[in-house]
Amino acid sequence: MNKLPWLAIALLLPNLAFPQTSSPSDALALQQAGRLTEAADAWRAVTQHNPRDAGAFASLGVVLSRLEKYQDAATAYRRAIALDPKLPGVQLNLGLAEFKQGHFQTAIVPFNAALAADPRSLQAPTLLGLSYYGAKRFADAVKYLEPAAKLDPGNTELHQVLAQSCLGAKKYSCALDEFRQILQQNPDSPAAHVLVGEALDGLGKTAEAIAEFQAAAKTAPQEPNVHFGLGYLYWKSHQYDEARSAFENELSIDPHHPQALAYLGDIEMKRNNPGKALLLLQKSVEARNDIRIAHLDMGAILAEQKHYPEAIAALERAEKLAPAESDVHFRLGRVYQSMGNKAAARKEFAKVRALHQKEDDVASQMPASPPALRP
Repeated sequence: MNKLPWLAIALLLPNLAFPQTSSPSDALALQQAGRLTEAADAWRAVTQHNPRDAGAFASLGVVLSRLEKYQDAATAYRRAIALDPKLPGVQLNLGLAEFKQGHFQTAIVPFNAALAADPRSLQAPTLLGLSYYGAKRFADAVKYLEPAAKLDPGNTELHQVLAQSCLGAKKYSCALDEFRQILQQNPDSPAAHVLVGEALDGLGKTAEAIAEFQAAAKTAPQEPNVHFGLGYLYWKSHQYDEARSAFENELSIDPHHPQALAYLGDIEMKRNNPGKALLLLQKSVEARNDIRIAHLDMGAILAEQKHYPEAIAALERAEKLAPAESDVHFRLGRVYQSMGNKAAARKEFAKVRALHQKEDDVASQMPASPPALRP
């Protein structure tokens, strides 16, 4: 069989690419020159030529991270670790690549490994604490962020994340200490007043918490969620007139604020205005379907109106949102009792006796976003 000459093949396939080899020194030179895309290609060529070169995979990960290709970087770092688990710095870099993607839970494992490899590291504990915070494991976050914050007293962002972690872990004294330091640095900060108020409320000092929220509302009357937080504290203290005014102020800023609508609806229900209450509660549920009190109160009003199937549906939704609360089982029991279903009623009342009602703090109700995480 006749074969085409190589020149003809080249003409037929003008875009044919032949593999090129690269040495680690070539790749490193490109990397140091800031030619990162070319450096990444060069490091890939090195790994293809020697697929057991752990250092080359680690270097490829570094370049890809600098190009902000964090998923590919993480893959390269994992390959390096598989080849040489003791290669210095790679676990820390892997953790950073996962952290940058917002994979906080995934980042915890390599940061723990980095800290185990170098217990004197100052960077690894901070990054580990931030990852625990991002993963909402607040008690673990405090364990690592507290000593890191002591070593860096001027780092306001770090102290704020520590304070939020203390709050999330319900370590209110720790949170209060941190938030008060932040407030000293910026006494006009509405966010700091709100956070101090949340910590005070967690310590059972609701009157002092109200004063902090009042200060926040005075400093920044248009700040979202501040009036809601103040209203919730009034509501919790059974000061319903003041609560109603605060919730209405929040709705003047955001007419669709779901929590403000829900608690305002609850106040109207307590004032024996079921029609107005139901309208507010329905608006709340339309805006957000996971606010327990809205479903609980809707169930109670619908039961009074003898709309039993709708009442049961609303109460069952409330029960799914907080199955350990006793009030929803009591109301379900009353509905079943009114329907003549004695067996179902007895079952719900038995749950009431087995459970106890707890009171939420304002921090659990506030929809404010936590501080952004930066490595």
